Amino acid sequence: MNPDHVKAQTIRGAIITVSSSRTKDTDRSGETIIRLLKQADISISYYTIVPDNIPAIRNEAFKAIARAECIILNGGTGLTHDDCTIEAISPLLDKKIDGFGELFRMLSYQQIGSAAMLSRALGGIWSGKVIFCIPGSPGAVELATSKLILPEITHILTHANK
Repeated sequence: MNPDHVKAQTIRGAIITVSSSRTKDTDRSGETIIRLLKQADISISYYTIVPDNIPAIRNEAFKAIARAECIILNGGTGLTHDDCTIEAISPLLDKKIDGFGELFRMLSYQQIGSAAMLSRALGGIWSGKVIFCIPGSPGAVELATSKLILPEITHILTHANK
């Protein structure tokens, strides 16, 4: 890869689990993201669990963006009446990474079939940082983090800060 496209940099990660029922003791998805980021030498500078509520999600996102270059929200991306992560985050983005959601659904389709279309996974740039909204199941966070986020995080942040 062209060195102008990937600049060595320190990346800090923030994880926000969107759930009205999980606790830090039961948040397997948050634990999975933390483990994968740490394995990739990305330190965790922020972690929290927030209920499905637009103002609460935005409040935590503002805290996270002040502390990290890569913010991953898991949960609240589906179609139920209380799923509102996308509605909370999408208006904050300077640019969307449309390919993230497209690739996530394609890879998800290979694992779970046509139910993959129910995911509204989203990626984007916000103030020179990258933010991802992914489903909250352990399988989905493993897929998104290991197959899409980690392989491209340095590349994305290099372009976001040119």
